[in-house]
Amino acid sequence: MTGTPCPDFTLPGTAGADFQLSSSPKPLVIYFYPKDNTPGCTNESMAFRDLHPEFAALGAEIVGISRDSLKSHHNFKAKLELPFELLSDAEETACGLFGVIKMKNMYGKQVRGIERSTFVIDASGKVSREWRGVKVPGHAEEVLAYVKTLK
Repeated sequence: MTGTPCPDFTLPGTAGADFQLSSSPKPLVIYFYPKDNTPGCTNESMAFRDLHPEFAALGAEIVGISRDSLKSHHNFKAKLELPFELLSDAEETACGLFGVIKMKNMYGKQVRGIERSTFVIDASGKVSREWRGVKVPGHAEEVLAYVKTLK
């Protein structure tokens, strides 16, 4: 996907209105995560929260996407005091466009779920960088360092 125009999508978000990618500010950091209120997803969201002022200073917006309901997202966002929007992709619209649904092993069973992934959309609307199979420690810092290189 890197270097290609980002596919447009519209999803319900925690801001109370639909989020449309094509009308959102750029650069844009989109992080896909498996599930609200799980340890890895909580830590990843808190890392992006803690660095949010630095992303904002660069003009970058952050959105988190999972298959959880808006109600779950509202609770998760409030609990962690997240300053950015969470989008509900219950129909896997964006997940499909970005190819983040994978078969994963969970407690010895094969389950279908979101592979933790992050994408940066640049000012021209292209996917300028992607991370797949993300490990949470240090990831938000790595994304911030990359966003700093965008002109």
